[in-house]
Amino acid sequence: MSKPARGLRSDGEATKTRILEAAGELFAATGYAETSNKDIAARAQVDLASINYHFGNRSGLYQAVLAAAHDQLLGMADLRRMVGSESPPESKLRALIEQLVAQAMQEPQVWQLRVLAREVLAPSSHLQVLFQDEALPKMLLVRQLLSEITRISVQDPALTRCQMSVITPCLMLLVGGRTFPGPLKEIFQMSSQAIASHLYHFAMGGLGAIAREYAEQAKS
Repeated sequence: MSKPARGLRSDGEATKTRILEAAGELFAATGYAETSNKDIAARAQVDLASINYHFGNRSGLYQAVLAAAHDQLLGMADLRRMVGSESPPESKLRALIEQLVAQAMQEPQVWQLRVLAREVLAPSSHLQVLFQDEALPKMLLVRQLLSEITRISVQDPALTRCQMSVITPCLMLLVGGRTFPGPLKEIFQMSSQAIASHLYHFAMGGLGAIAREYAEQAKS
């Protein structure tokens, strides 16, 4: 009796994954407003009822696509392992930057990056949900890591500025992509190693300066 149930669950998960992949590719190519459930069903080779069954509606499907894209970019489990490891905090930061740069430099860029870029450049009501559910918990872990490096409290606004300075260049690479005109296009002609190394050393120089300034202010 249990074998058919497992088969049904397996088929259901396969269908759900197929719908998610099809939707992600279409949302990345044409955007949320221009992608219909009918288009997604045709690409995934399912009926319309399957979309509602697995995701509730088109809005639920889009939110699931954004969440999957964000997890592909930086999985929560991977980030927890990285931040919680016994490595020196500086090594953890370097590993994080290298991972983000490697994701951005993929050729061709995967639909996950394109769909996130669309949402960030033309935000919808779904962006706030994505931030609260996916981005914020990861930001708090990165904040913890930067606190280890600078000895600045995680509650201090100075650490917010540090986080913005360290992560924003990586986000520019991820969101802009290799087709973005200007200096960013030139950056994509460089090696992933060179870019990651530069961003790491630049970040560490800035964090060191802020940490020293913070320590001097604390003494006075």
